[in-house]
Amino acid sequence: MSEPQSATFAPRIFSGVQPSGQLTLGNYLGAIRNFVPLQDTHTCLYCMVDLHAITVWQDPEELARATRHVAAAFIASGLDSVKSALFNQSQVAEHAQLAWVFNCVARLGWLNRMTQFKEKAGKDREKASVGLYAYPTLMAADILLYKATGVPVGEDQKQHLELTRDIAQKFNNDWGKEVFPLTEPLILGDATRVMSLRDGTKKMSKSDPSDLSRINMSDDRDAIATKIRKAKTDPEPLPETVDGLEGRPEADNLVGIYGALAGISKDEVIRQFGGQGFGVFKPALADVAVERLGPIRDEMVRIESDPASLDAILRDGARRAREMAVPVLDEVYDVLGLVR
Repeated sequence: MSEPQSATFAPRIFSGVQPSGQLTLGNYLGAIRNFVPLQDTHTCLYCMVDLHAITVWQDPEELARATRHVAAAFIASGLDSVKSALFNQSQVAEHAQLAWVFNCVARLGWLNRMTQFKEKAGKDREKASVGLYAYPTLMAADILLYKATGVPVGEDQKQHLELTRDIAQKFNNDWGKEVFPLTEPLILGDATRVMSLRDGTKKMSKSDPSDLSRINMSDDRDAIATKIRKAKTDPEPLPETVDGLEGRPEADNLVGIYGALAGISKDEVIRQFGGQGFGVFKPALADVAVERLGPIRDEMVRIESDPASLDAILRDGARRAREMAVPVLDEVYDVLGLVR
């Protein structure tokens, strides 16, 4: 088999957020806020990955609501639906079609190493859906359907992106053509991993049973302030240096959140508040959080109040996404010898 010929790929970004449950501060700081500047330098596609959501059972009405909720959060956070294509995954059938091709490229051993399946399936893996097991190949299809050169990801998604690169490389090598790029992870900003407000050793999660563990993007100003006031801390004042945060996960988390929301480093936060107690720091953090998140929440409420207009934005985004997706799938089918 001949080596694939080198190809040049246009700078293109794809990222998706699963529409299940409430979006949290972690989603905003770790992903959504970083999407905004990328749309000025790249062709960007941002997707509500509803096909990923149904790998576990979803209430149909809630899934539809959550899909619009994520789209509203994208727009309220600064994504321009003219600059970027915003759509939900199921509107572009080519995602599922390419995923089947990748199911035939990926190896069982690769999928068996995926730690997220082990975590989500739990002890009784025999009852997990095939979709949950094959989730990473659909994720690879999401990305490579648009020949995305970069994907903004959190640390917990790096393994899936590595699988995407493996699939792209194997496809290119097996057929001797450089159809797909080896997509690079974009891990942006300091607060890529926001932790629970109740346990600084666990990631902030929309699935945590305690609502006090997270700040939701839909929380009003009073709820944000209350959750920060009740956030778990330790009895010591903030340290005089960043090194002093080591071994203090809750303090480190709150300092990181403050810095990310205020647009400053942890060092700068410590210069301002080092030596002071949480009785001083928490109100300051609440003020910054309310100032930054309050207007976004208000805009989300406004956008979600007009679902017809929101659906029109998603349909237009899906149309533009398909204009990019169809030629790629056609190329893949031609390479495979699939007659259309």
